[in-house]
Amino acid sequence: MVTIDAEGLTSEHLMKPTPSACVFEHVYFARPDSTLMGQNVYATRYRMGQRLAEESPVTAELIMPVPDSGVPAAQGFAQSSGVPYGDGFVKNRYVGRTFIQPTQAMRQQGIRMKLNPVREVIEGRRVVVVDDSIVRGNTTRQIVAMLRDVGAREVHMRISSPPIKWPCFYGIDMPDQDELIGARLEVEQIREHIAADSLAYLSIDGMLASTQVPAEDFCTACFSSRYPIPIPDKELRDKHVLESPAHQALSDSDFTHDPLLSGDAPQN
Repeated sequence: MVTIDAEGLTSEHLMKPTPSACVFEHVYFARPDSTLMGQNVYATRYRMGQRLAEESPVTAELIMPVPDSGVPAAQGFAQSSGVPYGDGFVKNRYVGRTFIQPTQAMRQQGIRMKLNPVREVIEGRRVVVVDDSIVRGNTTRQIVAMLRDVGAREVHMRISSPPIKWPCFYGIDMPDQDELIGARLEVEQIREHIAADSLAYLSIDGMLASTQVPAEDFCTACFSSRYPIPIPDKELRDKHVLESPAHQALSDSDFTHDPLLSGDAPQN
């Protein structure tokens, strides 16, 4: 805080600066040629795919991504597993992100326009589909159905981040908690919903280790519920979290992990 008064100009630190970078930038939002926190994003996502293959191996004949953000992780998964990599989807470059579309009908229309499966690559094979995340689950369900329609013998989903269970209060356009499939269902229930032969997510530890950045430098709230600072607007917090079917009696302490940024911090 900078103060200007009759005595002149003074400055002071009211609380300790605490880095809390959004880990979802490394998972999805950032361009793969970006450098974040000293790490190349493509290399980070590649390592996430390698770690995912180690944590959740599967017998298959083809590793394929959901383009574009799933590509580096799929390549890492293929390298680590020894299963061939292939491009099973052709992407329409003129359709934007679908998970932030306001209605389910628009999201479904968007995914049909966005991705076209290549029958010659997929037909008769056991395929592992690597994607960066599952938000509501309906897009993934549609992807699995599209692959079965062109003759995939088995469809195994592998996700290079943990289940998204909590809303973001820091500017990311994330749905309310009751719209997040990871908050409402267990992994096996999600697998049944998307009709895949198997489903596995990368662990939080695996995701953080893949960034090669100290874990304490990240905000992981959407995966862990550990918000770096308390949510100051109780009405906002209640709207997005406390009325959710997935909510289980939270106290204010569940929304912070830094005592300097909790109620013990200096306040004006």
